[in-house]
Amino acid sequence: MTEPSRAGEFDRAFKPQLALSRDDMGGGEATSTAGRTILIVEDDYLIALDAEAGLTAAGFSLAGTAVSAEQAVSLALSTRPTLVLMDIRLLGKRDGIDAALELYRDHGIRCIFTTAHGDQEVKLRAEAARPLGWVQKPYSISTLVDAIRTGFQQLEQQS
Repeated sequence: MTEPSRAGEFDRAFKPQLALSRDDMGGGEATSTAGRTILIVEDDYLIALDAEAGLTAAGFSLAGTAVSAEQAVSLALSTRPTLVLMDIRLLGKRDGIDAALELYRDHGIRCIFTTAHGDQEVKLRAEAARPLGWVQKPYSISTLVDAIRTGFQQLEQQS
């Protein structure tokens, strides 16, 4: 018997009327987000919901939200996000590093890791995925927005 999936929790479109963030997102450098999409891979519903609301309020386009490595890869292949916010500990047998390695190796999609598990051994294992950054949990939305802007700048410089 398989475990019930929580993926359905994220299938609905989330359109906040008011973004409730833990901090102010103002004061940053204005950057265009046209044509750039972000896939959120996070199995904690409240963290994913907060990230969705904060990133939408900051003007970013979202490709969706995944709760497992398998769902992340599948969704990334169908939506082709510019970058992926990738938690390391996910639902299922595979973790976020496995998913990030597959996305980078097979499809050239880069990640920013968002995790509470950023010890040296984890970072060494993730190095082959060429992460655009690391955001340590708990994080603020402004920290996440800054990391994404920096990631987009890195991608532009490399193309």
